[in-house]
Amino acid sequence: MNVVSLFNGMNTGRQALENVGIKVDKYYSSEIKPYAIELTQHHFPDTIQVGDVTKWREWDIDWQSIDLILSGSPCQDLSAAGKRAGINGSRSSLFFTFVDILNHIKSLNLKVLFLQENVGSALKLDVGIMSRALGVYPVRINSSLVTAQLRDRYYWSNIKTKETMFDIVTDIPQPKDKKIMFKDMITSGYVDTDKHTCLNTGSGEERKNQKSLIHRNNTTGMITLIKENNIVRTVNKIEMCRLQGFPDNYCDILTTAKAGSLLGDGWTLPIIEHIFKFII
Repeated sequence: MNVVSLFNGMNTGRQALENVGIKVDKYYSSEIKPYAIELTQHHFPDTIQVGDVTKWREWDIDWQSIDLILSGSPCQDLSAAGKRAGINGSRSSLFFTFVDILNHIKSLNLKVLFLQENVGSALKLDVGIMSRALGVYPVRINSSLVTAQLRDRYYWSNIKTKETMFDIVTDIPQPKDKKIMFKDMITSGYVDTDKHTCLNTGSGEERKNQKSLIHRNNTTGMITLIKENNIVRTVNKIEMCRLQGFPDNYCDILTTAKAGSLLGDGWTLPIIEHIFKFII
């Protein structure tokens, strides 16, 4: 396959294709974060970096040859954790750049496949706008089925669809619940919760401040603490990789903060593998 990956992040799409045995001929990555590009090239040196997604008309790509386009457009304006500016917010509106690129490819290759992901906490209004723009409604899958974190996401795709009375919907079935618990994934200490709530490590100083960590845990629920030797801590780099379904050493070349940034914004690897298994 020839693939274009927008907002490529830590290159989960490429790793998932590799893991399910789909051969990639050319993989074009649109990403501007330096350490995301560093990690991508470390694992897949043949990745073709094309830069800023807003400059896609300048990219040297044979668009007609593209078989699959991937997009995890920014969720900050859609997430319940954000300010709810919506799909037309300054960051999440980049979704429409993906739509422009997809429509351009479709004009040359009607058989092109696509996958778009975004947060499960998006408002129904925004989900509807995105669905009508793509011509398909999403499936909603929580990563808790295949790993030890609560990560509710919408996935729009034409890889497998079905027609209902009124709409076309993404027909990817729910993956089998592996019943993986948070306590089974930590490297040390113990936890009081079955699942991790949010991959957000915070700043280094914050992680050292016990009162700050406990306050965030009690007031926002957006951080999950591990208890060890009468202190609390957030997840370490190995645990973050495990929570997203990656090998323990996948982010070894990065600092914990950089790894946390990419993993926190990224896709859950076993979920993407599950979706790609339906590619014929």
